[in-house]
Amino acid sequence: MEMKKQNDCCKHIKGIKCNVQNCYYHDCDTHCTASEIAVGPQNASTSGDTLCATFKPKEF
Repeated sequence: MEMKKQNDCCKHIKGIKCNVQNCYYHDCDTHCTASEIAVGPQNASTSGDTLCATFKPKEF
């Protein structure tokens, strides 16, 4: 996946909201700045069963 600067707040995935403030791709608002996201697992049956495989912890 392409790495972007954390402060690149203008380049977010339209329509994707994220509240995970400790994710590298979180823009300090509610947007994801990753070039793409991956959600899984395949056998999820509820939204609670899903996870963002793109998550990367922020380095402070």
